[in-house]
Amino acid sequence: MAKVYDQAYMGGRVVPIQEANVSVASSAVLYGLSVYTVLPIVPGTDGLRAFRVQDHLARLINSARIIGMDIDLSEEAFLGALRMTVEANDISDSTFARCTIHVTELVPGVRSRGLKTDFSIFLYEASCILPKEGARLKTSVWRRVPDYAIPSRAKVNGAYVNSVLARQDAIDSGYDDAIFLDVSGHVCELSAANIFLVRNGALHTPNQASDILEGISRSTLIELARDMDIEVQERSIDLTELYVADEVFACGTSAYLTPVLEIDKRQINEGKAGAITKRLQTKYEEVLRGEDKAYEAYLTQL
Repeated sequence: MAKVYDQAYMGGRVVPIQEANVSVASSAVLYGLSVYTVLPIVPGTDGLRAFRVQDHLARLINSARIIGMDIDLSEEAFLGALRMTVEANDISDSTFARCTIHVTELVPGVRSRGLKTDFSIFLYEASCILPKEGARLKTSVWRRVPDYAIPSRAKVNGAYVNSVLARQDAIDSGYDDAIFLDVSGHVCELSAANIFLVRNGALHTPNQASDILEGISRSTLIELARDMDIEVQERSIDLTELYVADEVFACGTSAYLTPVLEIDKRQINEGKAGAITKRLQTKYEEVLRGEDKAYEAYLTQL
């Protein structure tokens, strides 16, 4: 289990993590009616920096808008709360910040508009959710919730029961994680990470119509790949394409960039990370740490 830091932001102030609570009678608890984002905080030579703050905030606000939640959260307020939380915990190492908007109205019934909300942040250690040396994946027996049921591009807490079912089944079967298929049988993503494959030197990933989360790490890697003159195609992908891929990798804030070495008992690239995977992994880590000045705009000083 990841270490959670002692101080959290809740109700407009920093409080001990044990006091950062919502009621058991709130919509957040009763219906999973919260939306969230997780962003990396990384140490640099000039202090701590947060990665792609504006994009994470935009996704948080868009998730709330899709669900129909009433919010008023400016970039100034978001950054202020993040800085307060980081300072209160005396952070010096790489950390993840989970930022959430909760519907805190008590027993309002199944609706989302005109209800009270609260904003919280807590910090936890930046550990990878997949084995860094490479992951073994299993096609999930559970299908990805389609956008017409629960919107995939909204990070809604309650929707992650779908991911829990898929990943627990994979773990019970001896794998590290699951691959979701959509209702048509096309590849979506892992339980909490996007997926890419390499064939003939080109990078391929499920498109935004494939019931995927529009991952910020995903968009970063697409940009980096194109800047490195690697062809990128966003399209519908069949499961069997993964089986015959030259390379496969997963990505996400908590997954970083992790090579996939096996899918459904089939080895990928003889069970080794491929050359393009390694190149992108190195570049992504340089950008995240602020070592590549061409991408300095991605980092916000805290």
